[in-house]
Amino acid sequence: MKKQIIIAVFCLLLIILCFAGVYFFIQSEVKKPFSQDDKDVVFEVREGEGIKEIAKNLKDSSLIKNDFYFLIWILKEGKAKKILVANYCLSPKMNVVEIIEKFTKEGGGIPSIVKLTFPEGWRISQMEERLQNKGLIDFGDILKFKIKEFKKETAFLNDAPEEVSFEGYLFPDTYFFYCPSPQIVCKEGRGEILKCKKGDPRAIIEKFLANFNEKLTSDLRSEIKKQNKSIFEIITMASLIEKEVRDFDDKRLVSGILWKRREHNIPLQVDATIAFLTGQKTTKISLEDLQIDSPYNTYKYQGLPLGPICNPGFQSILAALYPKESDYWYYLSTTEGDTIFSKTLEEHNLAKTKYFK
Repeated sequence: MKKQIIIAVFCLLLIILCFAGVYFFIQSEVKKPFSQDDKDVVFEVREGEGIKEIAKNLKDSSLIKNDFYFLIWILKEGKAKKILVANYCLSPKMNVVEIIEKFTKEGGGIPSIVKLTFPEGWRISQMEERLQNKGLIDFGDILKFKIKEFKKETAFLNDAPEEVSFEGYLFPDTYFFYCPSPQIVCKEGRGEILKCKKGDPRAIIEKFLANFNEKLTSDLRSEIKKQNKSIFEIITMASLIEKEVRDFDDKRLVSGILWKRREHNIPLQVDATIAFLTGQKTTKISLEDLQIDSPYNTYKYQGLPLGPICNPGFQSILAALYPKESDYWYYLSTTEGDTIFSKTLEEHNLAKTKYFK
């Protein structure tokens, strides 16, 4: 009996030693790099992938020596369900422990998301160029859509002409777009998305419109209705203000001048509408430009132009909706961005002579 106990204890110790030996061996192996090659490799963890598939892909990519060691260690660490779906910049010089740490650490990967900022006052063509640079669309993909194609699901477009583009309604802001099949460049373990596979232009437009819908609150819509104006008119006016003036108080004064001129059937004479037609800066407008026959020419035709000339920011929209009354009928913007107001044409001409010699 005593002999049997000794044998049992011996066997148990042997098993423990074997397990300990295996454990310390694996612990040693998972801390060894695959090689000394420090070349960065883009590795993607896809939605729905299990740890077995991830381990196999790591081995096939020559990033780990043994997928079994990876599986054992990630289970031992309790991190099997903490792997984040993303793209990762890995290197054969990394070991299994470092790879698992990167897979499970917030910010360790590069999500298939691109962050793009669109400044206030940009036209659709400029926005398209920025989207095209990331590969999300081809140039012209957004401009080809007309408002009529979105009217059913977007109530705030109902008062806009059906055949116009979305100029004015693509709210300037910072957006996050899903990036299909991203082309990533890695440097020192960090990555940056250079290009994406082309996305869905309609989905991109819907993202812009959803933001516009959120910014144009029910209170603002009620105020527009109260003033007996349309959303389209407010956005068109806001686009003029956006391109003409920087300061919010000045925006409200200019708004008051333009609405007043419209009410009295006086041409708005907004230089930005001519720049919209010519593609030139407002400081380079010629007398010939003022004669361009276009419904956007606010020197030649009374009232608002055919539609917005840019995508205005929130302050310009507020200024269009809440104009400030004054005795002014004229204004000009200096090259430094200051706005000079005048009550009479004589004062205005003197100001032009003074600031634009």
